Amino acid sequence: MSDDMRAMLFEKVGSPLSMQRIPRPRPGPGEVSIQVEACAVCRTDLHVVDGELPDPRLPLVPGHEIVGKIVVLGEGVERFATGERVGVPWLGWTCGTCEHCLAGRENLCAQAQFTGYTRDGGYAEYCVADARYCFPVVGYSAEAAAPLLCAGLIGYRAYRMAGDGIHRLGLYGFGAAAHILAQVSVANGQELYAFTRPGDIQAQDFARRLGAVWAGDADQTPPVNLDAAIIFAPVGELIPTALSHVRPGGVVVCGGIHMSDIPSFPYRLLWEERRLCSVANLTRRDGVEFLDLAPRVPVRTQTQRYSLEQANQALEDLRHGRLIGAAVLIP
Repeated sequence: MSDDMRAMLFEKVGSPLSMQRIPRPRPGPGEVSIQVEACAVCRTDLHVVDGELPDPRLPLVPGHEIVGKIVVLGEGVERFATGERVGVPWLGWTCGTCEHCLAGRENLCAQAQFTGYTRDGGYAEYCVADARYCFPVVGYSAEAAAPLLCAGLIGYRAYRMAGDGIHRLGLYGFGAAAHILAQVSVANGQELYAFTRPGDIQAQDFARRLGAVWAGDADQTPPVNLDAAIIFAPVGELIPTALSHVRPGGVVVCGGIHMSDIPSFPYRLLWEERRLCSVANLTRRDGVEFLDLAPRVPVRTQTQRYSLEQANQALEDLRHGRLIGAAVLIP
């Protein structure tokens, strides 16, 4: 096995990723080495390379929706075997001892490390991951499973935070996360309302094919008040818009890690016990629950395949809304 590998490196904000040969990483204690079979491309990757998320590890291998087979076990790893297919998500390491970790809220750990941001990720032929934050992947091909590792997991956490008793759910931004969550929502018997970029007829048609009872532009008013809305688009202006469309006692959940500034809005939009909250990262519980749920729905991911060398093109297609579903790199 070669001692080096191909990887797409992020070295400077404003510069494209570059294909380079770098040393193949070796697992330390508690880690596993993974041969990457697929890595989905996430909007968070755009936030990293555009400099909207501060202080990334540089040079960096981006990518945090990784599926691959374990090739080397680090010292002390017993829960996996070589040859086993696993997924690696955004949350890549936590301290395990702080008050948040001990309370089951490890997603808020102040010392947390993140795959493809502060740890090298999956835009490469191999990666190393903390075995605690790897999940067995069964019932899916690597390409089909990759979007589940962030678009699916973050979408699922946002869905949980929206609460119980939801009959009408709105999704703002109908990309990778929304197309997965839409299938869960429809399977649960909910009315789904999809909001897209103005004029994105293709995404609106896609939403209807997945079971949405209504699909329209993000600045349109739905025909009914919503019980909850989840915002995946990184557009702060959508918050007062979504609040204006949820019923009294309803909730608006912000599902992204970065969003443009939120404009001021009148208090009446929040009044009547409407709630506004954000989702931060994920927990291992989210991973276990969702990866058990997805094949039972069953969730079917819509993917567009790119070679590793085409990572910059995949990012640009995502940036400009030229994707239906999720982009996936196949090393």
